[in-house]
Amino acid sequence: MAKSHEVLRMLIPNGGWATTGDSFEDILFIECEPISQAEYEKGFAAFDKWKADQEKATAKAKQAILDRLGITADEAALLLG
Repeated sequence: MAKSHEVLRMLIPNGGWATTGDSFEDILFIECEPISQAEYEKGFAAFDKWKADQEKATAKAKQAILDRLGITADEAALLLG
């Protein structure tokens, strides 16, 4: 289950908010456009798919770099290790 700060990072990636807990009432919209409680709740439903899409994009970008370099992930780990 996603945490409030993770959902807020997804919905308002540039920040401008603070939270002291895991409920909508705990959010302070400091330097950003506030979202509604309905948007916040929908964010929890969408978070798992969004996170999986982010991880897939990151893996694809890493593989593209490895392909350009002509090395495997294990070889890259040896270089960076």
